[in-house]
Amino acid sequence: MQRIVGTILVLFFSWISVVQAEEQPVVTDLSAIKVLDLKTAQTLALAGNPDMSAALARIEQARARVQQAVAAWWPSLDVSASAVRQRLSDRAYEKNRFLAQQSGVSVDQSESVYQSGVEATWLLFDGFYRTFKEEQARYDEQATGADMTDSQRLLVAATAEAFLNAQLAQTFIDISRADETFYIQQLEDAQNRFKIGAGPWGDVLNIRVQVNSAKNSLIQSQREFEAAGYGLAALLGLPDAAFPSHLRLAVLDQNAVTPTVTKSPEVLIEEALTRRPDIRRLEMVVKQAEASMGMSRAPLYPKVRLAGSVQGAREGSAGLSSQDFGSTVGMNMSWNLYAGGADKARMIEAEEAKREAVYTLAGLRNAVASEIRQDLAMLAAAEEQLLLQRETVKLVEENRDLAKNEYEAGESPLIWLNEAQRDLVATHSRLAQALVACQLAEQRLLAATGRNLDGLPQSGDKGR
Repeated sequence: MQRIVGTILVLFFSWISVVQAEEQPVVTDLSAIKVLDLKTAQTLALAGNPDMSAALARIEQARARVQQAVAAWWPSLDVSASAVRQRLSDRAYEKNRFLAQQSGVSVDQSESVYQSGVEATWLLFDGFYRTFKEEQARYDEQATGADMTDSQRLLVAATAEAFLNAQLAQTFIDISRADETFYIQQLEDAQNRFKIGAGPWGDVLNIRVQVNSAKNSLIQSQREFEAAGYGLAALLGLPDAAFPSHLRLAVLDQNAVTPTVTKSPEVLIEEALTRRPDIRRLEMVVKQAEASMGMSRAPLYPKVRLAGSVQGAREGSAGLSSQDFGSTVGMNMSWNLYAGGADKARMIEAEEAKREAVYTLAGLRNAVASEIRQDLAMLAAAEEQLLLQRETVKLVEENRDLAKNEYEAGESPLIWLNEAQRDLVATHSRLAQALVACQLAEQRLLAATGRNLDGLPQSGDKGR
């Protein structure tokens, strides 16, 4: 007996450990990654973000609701048993004893009654309520699946925003560090010229100020990158939203080719209305509302049930035999003719719910069209700004080199070099902003058309 109990306990605790292991969130492992690019970040977010696991749980709930709706088509089987100890009142006992004496039998004031039975019921017709209920559950399952896909679409878009903002902050770090390196080299040259009497002490002081200014910009850029990393880490599902210190984002490609959109806005809008999962979800909501309308009309029809039971009872002993059992079989019909107007109100409610869903879907369609047109305009503007900034960088770099050469040759004051260097730093920063703005506009347009999940592994059901 102890061995059996021990085995049961081992199996129980093993089952508990398996359940707990399944409930643990997926932990994203970045130890093998040294440089993180955008596509990898989006892939990790789809795999590790807890919201995706929650969406999978909602899909399982929807599937269970479908099974519940299907179960209503099958008969119901119930088993019952009871044991009753009954003590008659003195008056009732005296009356029963008097009647029993006339028949030559004896009775007890207390008696035990044992009953058991099996009952089967089958709903044959319910005004098509089960049909529409099953349809509603299946549409709900499809809507939940579309909702998860839409959550993935939004997560990928949010990851792109966070990644590119963090990448911009990282680029600012590189720009500030290059600015600091430039002035440190200029400081060494100025100190050497001062030592040999070829340069004033004021230039040394001025360049020291520029070095400190570059260091201050570097510290600020590092803090901005750290803050951006927290947001990106949360989207990736990293524990405590802590971005690994060893991880560096891919360098912003200064020569990235600007995306070219060849399709017209109308074609992109039509594509989005076909692909967008939030559109599909609302379409399923409309169909759910239509099914609810059918369910609301079900009380107008009669209900027909088939029922059968086998019941047994025996006094004084729980050992029921076949002689103690009887059976009943029957069919009943019920039809509510008036319910105070509740049926009519229920149908009106269902019709208004469908009307609400239709208007909501129409509103989303308009919003999608507006979003695509805005994203196209922003992308076109970002492309123009990027081309302009690339041209400006070349001009400013040439001007800074001229100012540097003239200063070192003693042909121009330091203030001109400082101004040219500040222009170069500012122009490189604006170029980085233009590059990121262009990529952000591209990612937003991909999300608006529902194509930002293309090429990314989606979590699906994870084999559940």
